[in-house]
Formats: sequence, structure tokens, C-alpha cells
Amino acid sequence: MKKYIIASALALVLSATVTSCREQTKEEALVEQMEDEGAEIKVKDDGAKIKMETEDTKAKIKTDDDGETKIKIKEDSDS
Repeated sequence: MKKYIIASALALVLSATVTSCREQTKEEALVEQMEDEGAEIKVKDDGAKIKMETEDTKAKIKTDDDGETKIKIKEDSDS
């Protein structure tokens, strides 16, 4: 019985480690960063166009039909 408990605990730790360390694309990282800043996010055309806006930053992600992705970021500066 002790072997099963140890094996289960090891499997749980291994699965948590593998799933938490996945790599993010630039788009995923940008969306996550903007969400953390409390951005208003609008998605159009089933995710082909994403607009995000905070008080200081505006970002747009556009994916073309051929799979090419364009990212535009505009930061407002009060200086």
C-alpha cells in the first residue's frame, strides 16, 4: 500500500511540474500581461483580431488568413 501512495504522490508532482512550465507565444504573453494590468479586451472574428486597452497602453493583435500575426503596441507618455 505504501508503494501506491508514493507512486501517486510522485505522479502528481511530476504532472504539476510539466504542465506549469509550458512556453507561451508572444501573443499569449501580451494578453496575459494586459489582463494583469486590468485591460479591457475585445475579441473579433473568432480571435483573429484582439484589441486591449488600459489607461496607458493600447495593444492590437491581428492574425491574417495565412497565419501571419501582427502586433501593435502604443504607450501613452505624459512627459
